[in-house]
Amino acid sequence: HPQRTGRGNDRTGVGSPRSAEPMNKRPRVMLADDHRMFAEGLRTLLGEEFELVDIVADGVAMLEAAQRLRPDVIVADITMPRLNGIDALAQLRAVLPDVRVVFLTMHHDAAYARRALAGGAMGFVLKHSAVQELVLALRSALEGRIFVAPLLGVDVLAGDQTNPARRTDPFGALTPRQREVLQLLADGKSVKQVASSLSISTRTVEFHKYTMMEAVGAKGMADLVRIAIRHGLVSD
Repeated sequence: HPQRTGRGNDRTGVGSPRSAEPMNKRPRVMLADDHRMFAEGLRTLLGEEFELVDIVADGVAMLEAAQRLRPDVIVADITMPRLNGIDALAQLRAVLPDVRVVFLTMHHDAAYARRALAGGAMGFVLKHSAVQELVLALRSALEGRIFVAPLLGVDVLAGDQTNPARRTDPFGALTPRQREVLQLLADGKSVKQVASSLSISTRTVEFHKYTMMEAVGAKGMADLVRIAIRHGLVSD
């Protein structure tokens, strides 16, 4: 059943014993971004129209908070510690299939936008854009429509339709476990530490590492991490 934003709907939903002023209810927004000062600035800029219910700093915290708070929309960065935004969205959609996520990011490559939208995102906005673009993206998400930054719109829609090879995501075939291993290795943990953190053997970690290196054509661990950072899969 579709989420209601409280705008112009006078039917009382589950968990809403009072709906005396539905027209005045602000949509609930959660922000996931590891740049705290930027996030706090958004609280002020969005406060007139939206209620910012929480700010989290990584993808794992985003998963927990989203399930606990059930915001109307989540504004998330792509590159975050512990779990990137696109992978966090994929995991979140498994438990909250109707979740609405708008990505707000520095990545201006249309390939990021295509990955985000393919993963179920409702919007893709660039951080250097005017805040009004984010407001438009949030309004669109609440109405069930997709919003893409005008700067990227043409590239995203036309996006390599004539070149299937360029549409291929080198990390698309990685399993959730491999992505966990990759994030921990990128965080500087040793193979032994990764094995301990995930309760798997060091041999399994090594297997995942070399499988990933082969999949993306990395020459070594440092090269694998660089490629993953470039694709927004892990934070640097």
